[in-house]
Amino acid sequence: MLLPLMEQLRVGRAKGRPRTRPDALRGDKAYSSRAIRTHLRCRGIKAVIPEPDDQKGHRKRRGPRGGRPVGLDRADYKNRNVIERRFCNVKQWRALATRYDKHAIIYRAAVLIQAAIAWTRQLSDTP
Repeated sequence: MLLPLMEQLRVGRAKGRPRTRPDALRGDKAYSSRAIRTHLRCRGIKAVIPEPDDQKGHRKRRGPRGGRPVGLDRADYKNRNVIERRFCNVKQWRALATRYDKHAIIYRAAVLIQAAIAWTRQLSDTP
């Protein structure tokens, strides 16, 4: 799921074409697969993803052939709660929380509509 989302990533700039490569990707332990880490490394994106305990055990069991431990910027990882709070707000929409939509494009449209509504509410709440 992450790799197709990364292909659609576009961050606008004041001038020029939009960026398609973020500086870093924050994720929880569920995103600590070899495929995701390899993809991020190939694109030059810093992975701020902790290593799950089972992967640590497998690596340690292999001894010197297990490789180096995964580097983790703990200060940057603490900022992941901002993303988690946004997902909690998104899940307040029943259709998004239950994923009734059969097609991904319709689900994505619902996410964008919810984000626009949340943004306009935030604008109207500020003094």
